[in-house]
Amino acid sequence: MKMKVLKFGGTSVGSAQQMKEVAQLISDGNKKIVVLSAMSGTTNTLVEIGDYLYKKNPEGANEIINLLESKYRSHIDELYATDEYKQLAQKSIKENFDAIRTYTKDLFTLFEEKVILSQGELISTKMMTLYLQEQGIKATLLPALEYMRTDKNASPDLAYTRSHLQTLIEQTPDAEIYITQGYICRNAYGEVDNLQRGGSDYTASLIGAAVNASEIQIWTDIDGMHNNDPRIVEHTTPVRHLNFDEAAELAYFGAKILHPTCIQPAKYANIPVRLLNTMDPKAPGTLICNDTELARIKAVAAKDNITAIRIKSSRMLLAYGFMRKVFDIFESYKTSIDMVCTSEVGVSVTIDNTKNLNNIVNDLKMYGTVTVDDNMCILCVVGDLQWSNVGFESAVVSAMKDVPVRMISYGGSNYNISFLVNQDDKKRSLQLLSDALFVENKE
Repeated sequence: MKMKVLKFGGTSVGSAQQMKEVAQLISDGNKKIVVLSAMSGTTNTLVEIGDYLYKKNPEGANEIINLLESKYRSHIDELYATDEYKQLAQKSIKENFDAIRTYTKDLFTLFEEKVILSQGELISTKMMTLYLQEQGIKATLLPALEYMRTDKNASPDLAYTRSHLQTLIEQTPDAEIYITQGYICRNAYGEVDNLQRGGSDYTASLIGAAVNASEIQIWTDIDGMHNNDPRIVEHTTPVRHLNFDEAAELAYFGAKILHPTCIQPAKYANIPVRLLNTMDPKAPGTLICNDTELARIKAVAAKDNITAIRIKSSRMLLAYGFMRKVFDIFESYKTSIDMVCTSEVGVSVTIDNTKNLNNIVNDLKMYGTVTVDDNMCILCVVGDLQWSNVGFESAVVSAMKDVPVRMISYGGSNYNISFLVNQDDKKRSLQLLSDALFVENKE
């Protein structure tokens, strides 16, 4: 029988009470794998501990470690009902904090930092497993460090994950709920590593593909992906259905609920992903799958802190190799490009990483006159935007008629029209697009 994979983020397990609510949600008698993040705030605190150790200040690190351990002890007192399980949990987390303290005595490097960062997920999953067992539920821990691995290119090794995960599951066939850690893994050399921020969603997607799950559920504190940013725009509503490519576009261009690449394993394995709300478990959320709702504009997202670079050159006209030379400069500085627009005499691109901006501009000056516009924002309109859908692009452009637009990108994808505007025009633009595309045409 196929299992579901459920992932809960840090805010969903951010307190003892929230852990109890998650336990109630997952205890429905059906076999499943549950991926947990660290309790909210923990990873940032572990980063702070690492920062003290990089600065060779073990006293400062130990002070933060003690405060964090004290916080967890109070969670334990609130979470468990019996002395037996309180003692088991206290003993368990003491091992984690003692492990962290060992790194305050010796040389501290990136390797030790990654071990410290893994402790948040190790602690939250131990606490949840013990709580479920105290409730009489057949729960077992699947240690992610025993099956989740990346290869020498730092990409997930799905074949390794599949075989080792299956072996672990077969060792406890009677378990009802398998609890495991998001975010953490080992690299190709056996060292503790991680899947970067947002990695818990990635973990759930990789596990779903590895076990051929019936569905992957990502539980957060918002009712699915909205059709615009609810923090900025009035009258937003959840989007009930998205194609994987639509979801990826929205995630890349600013929708914080998902990491842009985390659902790729689910897409390729054709496993639906559902975004759900722990605060409102009965809400339908957002379903992401390979099906596309035809002739629908779904949502708008915004990506901040964008810099636009224009290279103007009369020598570019019909010049073979010009574009390659331009893009080679960005590649040499490991700087990715978001938008590209070209004309006969120039090219404009946008970047969101300005670490090497001065070097990039200096190199580009070999090929033309370079101008830079900062404090910009990309607005991304997502839906079924194939060119054969007459009138969609004109409706989107018409909504922006009163906003100065620096660049427009259309045709590179069947799912996206993007505008580059000044950051100061972001809020007004999002509201105008929402009013034109969604509010007046509500279902």
